Order: sequence, then structure tokens, then C-alpha cells
Amino acid sequence: MKKLFLFLLSVVWMMTGCSSESGYKNVAVDEAEKLIAEGKVEVIDVRTQEEFASGHIPGAKLLPLQEIESRMDELDKEKTYLVVCRSGNRSAQASEILVKEGFKHIYNMTGGMNEWKGDVEQ
Repeated sequence: MKKLFLFLLSVVWMMTGCSSESGYKNVAVDEAEKLIAEGKVEVIDVRTQEEFASGHIPGAKLLPLQEIESRMDELDKEKTYLVVCRSGNRSAQASEILVKEGFKHIYNMTGGMNEWKGDVEQ
């Protein structure tokens, strides 16, 4: 019984360690839409100016991935951000950078604008 308890305890410990490893939370497009609709996040779009101009989530702030470290002072570490890109790769990179710099409330939208079904402005 003691061995079973220790085994289960170690499994729980490993699972909680793995889930917080990245420091940000991946969310699907539908969950991202809910967060935006409820006013719980500010949207950061890390695509290029050209990609952003072709269509972006209303109210999104353009902060291209290649500029994020030099423009970090434009963001408030106490706010909650949803990071988006075209497919979810650059936004994951940006989310990692933000967490490394001390941001605690970061969501990464998996699937990116390729899967976005909500409103878009140009």
C-alpha cells in the first residue's frame, strides 16, 4: 500500500511539474475567443506588419516577434495577454520570451490566425 501511495504521489508530482514547465497556457481558438469576449486578455499579434495589415483580431497590438525584446517596456507585467501569430509557432516563441522576462499571465493561441473564425479588421 505504501509503495502504491508513493507511486501515485510521484505521478502527480511529475504531472504538475510538466504542466507548468512552459509558464504560459496554450489555448485553442474557441477558448481564445471567449477570453477576448469576456475582456480577460489584451491581444498581442507577433506577426509581421504585412501579415497584420492583411487582417488581425480587432484591438490587437502589433508587436512583431523580432522586435519583442526591444519593445518589452510597452507591456505591463501585471496584465494578461493572449499572444497570436499565423499558425501558433511564433506566438509560442514570444510567450516563452515574455515568461522568461517575468510576465505571469500569458496565453498562447494555438492554430493562430489560420484557424481564427472571429472578427477580423484590416
